[in-house]
Amino acid sequence: MKYLCLVYPPEGFVPGPATSPEYFEVRAAMDEAGVHLASGSLQPPDATTTLSVRDGETVLTDGPFAEIKEQVGGYFLLECTDLDEAVGWASRIPGVSRGGSVEIRPLRRLGSQP
Repeated sequence: MKYLCLVYPPEGFVPGPATSPEYFEVRAAMDEAGVHLASGSLQPPDATTTLSVRDGETVLTDGPFAEIKEQVGGYFLLECTDLDEAVGWASRIPGVSRGGSVEIRPLRRLGSQP
C-alpha cells in the first residue's frame, strides 16, 4: 500500500547543509529497502498559491488557505506492506525527534471505495 508522509518540521527549523546528510541517509535506506517512491522539500508558506473555483471563476490567493501554526515542510511517498512498516520508516525522518511530526496517510486508488 502507498502511504503519503507529510512532514511538519519543528518551529524555527530551516533546512540546510547541516540537516541534509540525515535526510539523504534516510532516503538511501528507504531506496535500498525498496519503499521510497518519491520525496521532496517544499518552499516556505509565503511562496504558496491557493487555487479555488467559485461560480465557474478561478480564484488565486497568495499564501496557504488556512492560517495555522504548523506548515507542511516536505513529503515522502512510500510503498509499505502495512501501516506498521510506514510508521517505522516515518519515525526515522529527521526532525521528528526534534519536535516535528509526520502525518501518515494511506492513499486509495481513484474510483475505489474509502
